[in-house]
Amino acid sequence: MPASDPVELPAGITVLERGWLSSNNVLFTDASSTAIVDTGYTSHSGQTSALVRRALADRPLDLILNTHLHSDHCGGNAELQAVYSRAQTLIPPGLVQAVRDWNPDALTYEPTGQECPSFRMDGVLMPGTEIRLGGNSWQVHGAPGHDPHSVILYEPENRILISADALWESGFGVVFQELEGIEAFDAVASTLNLIERLSARTVIPGHGSAFTAIDEAIHRARLRLDSFVQNPERHARHAIKVLLKFKLLDLQEVSYSAFEAWALEMPYVRQVRQRFFPDAEPAEWLKSLLCDLERSGAASLEDARIFNR
Repeated sequence: MPASDPVELPAGITVLERGWLSSNNVLFTDASSTAIVDTGYTSHSGQTSALVRRALADRPLDLILNTHLHSDHCGGNAELQAVYSRAQTLIPPGLVQAVRDWNPDALTYEPTGQECPSFRMDGVLMPGTEIRLGGNSWQVHGAPGHDPHSVILYEPENRILISADALWESGFGVVFQELEGIEAFDAVASTLNLIERLSARTVIPGHGSAFTAIDEAIHRARLRLDSFVQNPERHARHAIKVLLKFKLLDLQEVSYSAFEAWALEMPYVRQVRQRFFPDAEPAEWLKSLLCDLERSGAASLEDARIFNR
């Protein structure tokens, strides 16, 4: 897919485009307030804080908003709350109690083998409401599929959509409920239909550059979704490779034996293998996934070690 031309955004909106592990951060400033949407992964939290401090100069941060609570979208919350103690943090309503009790299992951090420092929440981003950001009113829409509690934000005057992981220029995020045996592909389709109805001119995705070729992105996403519906095992293999790659991005280099021990104990790996590949020998199945990553150029297996690529 050819690279997109840079997208010009209205004054008051700055996209801090991040590389994986972190989601993009969308920073809003106007005469009276400042806000950030999504805060990246915990191992990048120092960088997130530095980027925000540089962008805001001596201004305070008033609002921290999370489109959903996957670790790559809220892992910087705790750091920003420590730096900007008066900032209010708003999250989607579905996991309020899990955050208040700080339940890393319910928040999926332990099952996926990821980390997220505990943070405070002060309110919710309720679908069907609006919030003022950067001098404009943004609609909050529920966007289940990739995450059942996710929201997306839409500004109708400039027709800008913050799509989180519901739509990227080349697809969408792993549908985690499907891995758990809960049907959610229909929810992905419904969210794509919602995005189409909103008729945005510009999309700021959770990962990758902002883009304007939205019809083409929706078409690609639907083709990808159809392939997963037709072959759920393909989605399951893809999902586990995403989680393995995420860990390699964090570690950069690890012994094969240590990575194998970690991966085979990860609850999502066990769950997916037992549900979709029950006859597969665990170590050989894992090796086949790692070889897939190596063939794609995403990893390298050398001298009993695994390297991120």
